[in-house]
Amino acid sequence: MRNLKVSPRHLPIRSRINTRFSGLLLFIFIYLLHLYHPQFSLEILPSPLRFPSSPASCPIIPPYPSITSSPNNVFNWRNITQHYPVEAFEQLPAVHTKTLARIQHDFDSENPPLYHELMRKRRQAAIKATFSRCWGAYKELAWKQDELLPISGSSKTTFGGWGATLVDSLDTLWIMNMKDEFNEAVAAVAEIDFVDGDGELNMFETTIRYLGGLLSAYDLTECKEKRLLQKAMELGDMIYASFDTPNRMPVTRWVAAMAVGGEVQEAAQQGVLAELASFSLEFTRLSQLTGDMRYYDATTRVIDVLARQQNETRIPGLWPVGVNLQTPDLTKDTLFSLGTMADSAYEYLPKTYQILHGAASATQYKSMYETATEAMIQHLLFRPITPDNADILAPTSARVQRDGSIVRDHSVQHLSCFTGGMFALGAKLFQNASHLEYARRVTESCIWSYDNAPNGIMPEIFTMLACSSASPSNNSVNCTFNPLVWPAQQFPGFETVIDARYMLRPEAIESVFYMYRITGESRYQDVAWKMFQQVERRTRTEFANAAIRDVTRKMDRSGNGGTEDGWQDLEKVDSMESFWLAETLKYFYLVFSDPGWMSLDEWVFNTEAHPFRL
Repeated sequence: MRNLKVSPRHLPIRSRINTRFSGLLLFIFIYLLHLYHPQFSLEILPSPLRFPSSPASCPIIPPYPSITSSPNNVFNWRNITQHYPVEAFEQLPAVHTKTLARIQHDFDSENPPLYHELMRKRRQAAIKATFSRCWGAYKELAWKQDELLPISGSSKTTFGGWGATLVDSLDTLWIMNMKDEFNEAVAAVAEIDFVDGDGELNMFETTIRYLGGLLSAYDLTECKEKRLLQKAMELGDMIYASFDTPNRMPVTRWVAAMAVGGEVQEAAQQGVLAELASFSLEFTRLSQLTGDMRYYDATTRVIDVLARQQNETRIPGLWPVGVNLQTPDLTKDTLFSLGTMADSAYEYLPKTYQILHGAASATQYKSMYETATEAMIQHLLFRPITPDNADILAPTSARVQRDGSIVRDHSVQHLSCFTGGMFALGAKLFQNASHLEYARRVTESCIWSYDNAPNGIMPEIFTMLACSSASPSNNSVNCTFNPLVWPAQQFPGFETVIDARYMLRPEAIESVFYMYRITGESRYQDVAWKMFQQVERRTRTEFANAAIRDVTRKMDRSGNGGTEDGWQDLEKVDSMESFWLAETLKYFYLVFSDPGWMSLDEWVFNTEAHPFRL
């Protein structure tokens, strides 16, 4: 046909009309095919830019075709070589009508006294003032740096050098109605170039602080601030590159420069549970917002490994702290914990179920959570002996011995105080009333530790004596404190303080926040206020707030070692991690917010306290 060379003007009029009409239909057909199947392409049809200029609101269903980044001058992580590409991606569950169980207490049915409202607002204003002071110091002394050093007034790089505190604090600025500061921060964030971070990157911290912060701030703007989604996609593409391994398990300590150079990196043989299993919430939300299923696919591959091996470990139902990501094998290690290096792996099970709206394909998360919590109750909770015989449960760690016996070490970590909030959320989400009682008793153990510590602040790690009963549900056992053992303890109730620091951690106030929002009991507001006063007074510096080296320091009998007003003068450390602004002060603030603001029925918080829209 190509050799006939018949000119259209020599064709009959009807033939020319038919030819043009057929050509128009063919063009329309090809355009529609390209629009709804973006993998189909012709050179004559340029790919349309899918990045929305002004979305009306956050998408109810994932966009299709998926959103792609706007063209710009930054490095594009999608262009690097994938050594182990994925051929087909797991898809997000389809939209359905399932309604999740109500989480929050029904505050609308209550009418608090005027005095209570005035006190609530006054306390909230004090917390906001502390945040504003810290933010002002960061802006003046460490702008765009990872962290402010609150004693020397300088800064340091800790997580990639992209401004960890800047990104981590975005949603707190919005939540506290500091919109001018928020807009200024967004403009600074838009200038970040996620190319090569500072050496080896901790991908867990990069995900929960940076990606979580960007997604949360974008959600809070009702998905109107497109610069935040642009940066979230750029960073998401970088994090996704760390999953380029033969079994698609992530390289959790990853060097971006090596990836840019095309070098293959291997997943760790001696990895950490939390770093393996704490991507699901952020990656799922990113897929929901963009329609790009690569992120959700990456999380499902990890969760499938966790599910297959959950009942094959040395404590069936739980995963050990140490895992082999190369094999992958999660069954060999003998240490199990609710503290550091394990915590968020469990926390993300109910929360990912929640952000997937309880879809049929999300029931795996529910099943895994219920299996894990039953094992926790049996093996990782214990009732400690206290001078006041408190009815509390402390989260701890356990090790499996060679003979298969399981031995708790009765250590308690401040970081493990998140457990109370997790149990409370799961109790309502999965309608398990008994778990709400466990949530209460675990949260009360952390409150007790604050109230009874020498200076009113819970140490980082300590041990406690345990009641003789192996079952935390047995309240009939004699758990009376024997004063004769006091000399053998560092402080009454605190057998040995292993790590006496306070690092401005949020986990205790996090569980207090959940218990207040879920039970509606106003006493938790009083608990929160007492905690805040103790922490703010003891950690305040000239510029902001600092960690404490030893919260157990005591004044001598003459009163030496204290300040004139009777407060303990504790040695501070020149450190203020970004979670002080992103988590600790945010949870304090939200305890005193109108309960309808950031409702647990409308938002789910990641492990860095970044709320994602449900």
